Amino acid sequence: MKLKYNLIATALLGLGLSSCSDFLEQNPKDNLSEGDFFKTAADITSAVNGTYSALQGGNIYGSWYVFGEIPSDNTRNQLSGSVTTQDEFDKFYIDTQNGMISGFWNEAYKTINRANTVLERIDGIAIDADLAKQYKLECKFIRALMYFNLVRVYGDVPLVLKKINITESYEILREPKENVYQQIIADLKEAQALPVSYPSKEDGRATQGAAKALLGEVYMTLHNYKDAESILGEVINSGRYSLLENTPGSLNIDGYKSVFSPTNHNSKEGIFEIQFLKGGYGEGSGYANNFAPENSGTNVVAVGSTGGNNIPEMDIYNAYEEGDLRRDFSMSLGYYDNRKNNEWVESRYVCKFMDVPYQSGDASNNYPVIRYADVILMYAEALNQNGKTEEACKYLNMTRRRGFGYQTTESSPVDLHTSDKDAFFLMVEQERRVELAFENHRWFDLIRTGRAVEVMRSKGFSLNETNLICPIPQKQIDVNPNLKQNEYRIEPR
Repeated sequence: MKLKYNLIATALLGLGLSSCSDFLEQNPKDNLSEGDFFKTAADITSAVNGTYSALQGGNIYGSWYVFGEIPSDNTRNQLSGSVTTQDEFDKFYIDTQNGMISGFWNEAYKTINRANTVLERIDGIAIDADLAKQYKLECKFIRALMYFNLVRVYGDVPLVLKKINITESYEILREPKENVYQQIIADLKEAQALPVSYPSKEDGRATQGAAKALLGEVYMTLHNYKDAESILGEVINSGRYSLLENTPGSLNIDGYKSVFSPTNHNSKEGIFEIQFLKGGYGEGSGYANNFAPENSGTNVVAVGSTGGNNIPEMDIYNAYEEGDLRRDFSMSLGYYDNRKNNEWVESRYVCKFMDVPYQSGDASNNYPVIRYADVILMYAEALNQNGKTEEACKYLNMTRRRGFGYQTTESSPVDLHTSDKDAFFLMVEQERRVELAFENHRWFDLIRTGRAVEVMRSKGFSLNETNLICPIPQKQIDVNPNLKQNEYRIEPR
């Protein structure tokens, strides 16, 4: 198992060392104290692994598509009866009682609390100095990642960098997002001292490249294109990463497919992936079952339930150009029903993350938080913003060529060339949409480029600028009335 999570230790951490049902409830609710647990280097290792394990959670990367895809023009939800939790994201009427916004808030802060606990306790443990430094930097990377997601979803958020008690928690209010970003940048700058790589049995740990790539994305979000170009260029010039190539010869998409293969995780293209492994260990992913069309039986996913979630819109299907082979690998318009003489059933679904589960919700599909194609396209975008449009075309064409079945370094009939900065801006937006489809980038890309309201309104959605961040969960306001709620206006329909 990659990055072996100690399941017993992780369970103990979940009970005793992370916050409970609310961010503000910091005290353990069982008999396990930190003093009982943090005694040896092995305990610290288990605690760090438990911090990684939290990222698998159903309210974090297990359902990140609700925050990154469903609000966009890529996908919609499955509306069933009175269940509107995801529909509120799709149609921009999120209620303060929405379970997704509270679930993510709680789990993100639990993860941050795990990282903070390790950072606070590690210096009192007899542990190799280099390993202690590595663990600290890994925890700072994870803390930065969680705060980056929190600040993009909620705007201003409480910034907690140490353990706190109940009394202290009432004094912690929402920190201006500018200050949160400063802390994110500080943590990631430190995390650049992480190891360049690990032995294969440790695949999944944050590396120097992951810290730099995430910092580049933060700079892109803040429109700091100069520093983004510099740090993303370091990732590219390191030579550690590459796009996986198609098989030479006839047009095929073997390279792109292999990025997502359950047997090819943590490849040269994977910069940071959330690790999932099927087999009844409690480490499997639920994407295959979650995305299979509702009532599709075993026609799409061979084992387990069918969720019918994250349904692709025809808008994303039509966004692919003729000849772009990524489309039919990434999504399907339906399936042949073996229960009805192989009758065609029109029911769109995401098929980019398909695997045969061991049991329902237990498949081996890693989630790619950052992959090299993302870095290549962010770098192209930064180059363009810095007035280097012709050079930027080189990088855009690398992913584009592969998508149409060519080698990334060979000239091809689909290559794009322009010296027009505004034209390239739309080209790279389009390329990111189809290259990274269903990887939960689209909504955040539209927000950071200032195009969300314009693009979504042009496609018939009713939204306004206040809908670009979510309300603060009502339970947090109830627990601490000093927290200020976000303005979130619902447009008339």
